[in-house]
Amino acid sequence: MKLIERKLSSELKFEGRIVKLVHDIIELPDGRQSMREVVKHPGGVCIACENELGELIIVQQFRYPFMEEILEFPAGKLEPGEDPLEAALRELSEEVGYQAEEIIPLGRFYPSVGYLTEIIYLYYVPKAHYVGQHLDDQEFLNVLSYPLDKLNTLIQNDIINDGKTIALVHKVEKYKETL
Repeated sequence: MKLIERKLSSELKFEGRIVKLVHDIIELPDGRQSMREVVKHPGGVCIACENELGELIIVQQFRYPFMEEILEFPAGKLEPGEDPLEAALRELSEEVGYQAEEIIPLGRFYPSVGYLTEIIYLYYVPKAHYVGQHLDDQEFLNVLSYPLDKLNTLIQNDIINDGKTIALVHKVEKYKETL
């Protein structure tokens, strides 16, 4: 059996600055109908960048939905029509002030496949140099850095909980094993 659901109709329920919520009526693989709620998101990027000490740069940022400071790799949303690689270079420069000398795509990450269209493109920057941070007007964060093994410890000790960061730590680790 093909596991395909076909959209029969779609109704926009909410349109915000970043996301849209739609209710879709779909046809299931067995022909019955059902409803899906989908949050449409433009996607984003997440970057693991090594600094001059060979440590990976992390940002500490207050994340309102969880009402806490979160440790995560530099990241940001895609602007309409923006190439993910260009967005990664932009976010790296804005958030932590680094310019990549080399950037390696490490795939993509789906944060929540049940209701969200967001795709986060993952990048590794093994070599970069500092050029100066220039945050967005309403962006506040602290820049930290840790060796890869320390990031794994922070993940295991439930200190880093951000999904894209956890996925990218794993991808960077596997990439480095191939060198």
